[in-house]
Amino acid sequence: MTEIGEGDPQLARRASAGDNEAFAELLTRYQRPVLNFVYRLLGDAAEAEDVAQEVFVRAYRHWAEYDPCRKVSTWLFAMARNAAIDRLRYRQRHPTEPLDTVAANLIRGPADPSVEAGTREIGDRIAAAIQTLPEEQRAAVVMAEYHGMSHAEIAAVMGGSEKSVESRLYRARQALREQLRDLL
Repeated sequence: MTEIGEGDPQLARRASAGDNEAFAELLTRYQRPVLNFVYRLLGDAAEAEDVAQEVFVRAYRHWAEYDPCRKVSTWLFAMARNAAIDRLRYRQRHPTEPLDTVAANLIRGPADPSVEAGTREIGDRIAAAIQTLPEEQRAAVVMAEYHGMSHAEIAAVMGGSEKSVESRLYRARQALREQLRDLL
């Protein structure tokens, strides 16, 4: 299997020329990373799937606007970030409780005292703490920690400087340390 990023410029040129197979290959390469990124920003799997699908439809429709000087991953992650922020703003204006959360609360049984449950609880606490961060900090943390992106790559996705990324990451990590103090 080809690594993400390897061969992207050639595929991008072919996709720009109307080669649907090249676009499909790019979709295959970036579907999982974009979905994971959006999920970590939104915290809801069903919404993340919807937003990731919107991103790829948008990418297909606007492929002519793609700048070959940029990395394909940067372009897609920037679109994904913007789409996730739009969804978060929509969610703030139209608050609801997801059906799966309601169902889980109704059928939840007694807690399992196993180590796995403790690990899951810690993971849930970390994810919840990340969700409380402001949008810009949350996006920076998710790209850095979950996707291993460099400060330069994050700056390109977010449309800012590396210094602003460093600052956002520093503030986010400080806030997370404070929220998760009892776990440390």
